[in-house]
Amino acid sequence: MSVVRDKAEPLAIVFEDDGLVPNNILPFLVYQVAVKLDPEHPEETVENLFEANGWGGTWRNGVYDYLHYHATVHEVLGVARGNARVRFGGDHGQELEIRAGDVAILPAGTGHQCIKASGDFCVIGAYPPGSKMEITRATAENHARALKTIPKVALPPADPVTGKDGALMRLWSQP
Repeated sequence: MSVVRDKAEPLAIVFEDDGLVPNNILPFLVYQVAVKLDPEHPEETVENLFEANGWGGTWRNGVYDYLHYHATVHEVLGVARGNARVRFGGDHGQELEIRAGDVAILPAGTGHQCIKASGDFCVIGAYPPGSKMEITRATAENHARALKTIPKVALPPADPVTGKDGALMRLWSQP
């Protein structure tokens, strides 16, 4: 039995480079209430889904309360418990409310920062194979370096939610 709701389709948003946060030409994706969580073990539900679709290096925590991005890797964030208001895309991006069952997929370079979170907020993070995660702060120097590394980040082999035939594969395909 799949833990993904039928016909799950993400919201896709492209954030512009703002001079400090590079973002990406690939769209940021958010699946809203896409994962049917096991009420006893919601963290394991999300971890198992990501790992089944080839995304690993999973961790459990929240989202940092300072603006940052990852210039060397794509990242997926699956909300297992609670909710949070997170600004994606940097200071000129968009604040979104994410809650249990939601999954956000951030292409390399996408700025993110937690604005406010419930006390029980728990997110599961993961990465495509072969990637090394580095936390990058929004500075002019880091931005210049990121513009060189982001285009070299390989596309993932599968959508972390819906697999090899998922929306990410269609929405992130290179022309």
